[in-house]
Amino acid sequence: MERIGVYPGSFDPVTNGHLDIIKRASKLFDKVYVVVSLNLKKDALFTHHERVDLLKQVTSEFENVEIEFHSGLIIDYVKSKHANAIVRGIRAISDFEHEFKLFSFNNDLASEIETVILLAKPTHLFLSSSDIKELAKFSGDISKYVPEYVYAQINKKYKIV
Repeated sequence: MERIGVYPGSFDPVTNGHLDIIKRASKLFDKVYVVVSLNLKKDALFTHHERVDLLKQVTSEFENVEIEFHSGLIIDYVKSKHANAIVRGIRAISDFEHEFKLFSFNNDLASEIETVILLAKPTHLFLSSSDIKELAKFSGDISKYVPEYVYAQINKKYKIV
């Protein structure tokens, strides 16, 4: 049986932490779908089309990774791909509480689908897309937190030369 994982997120923008989770998931699964999903609680810097493009650019080296957009429930997407697992990355206890709540809902809706938690590496523990956007907005150096291509696109958005 093929092992298929789905790694959902808003990825606004994709960070080196996200990229690390994608790389590690690509070694655990035969196929990984990275899914740009809507998060109605967040104001997006990039459109979902732009986020899909950013992810495609920075994951092109991974042959078993596919990038898509989905606007509905992730569990429905997971089922549509016949995936075995939802991949999630956590950095801190607050992430765990949120992910545990999502796991509870997803498990209730589809108990046959596992949730796989990958812990952030220590270098990415305090790395969040929201913090990166705020730092960039005020001309802070974000180059060590995001892939080079993403860095250039963020600078274009904020018109930083």
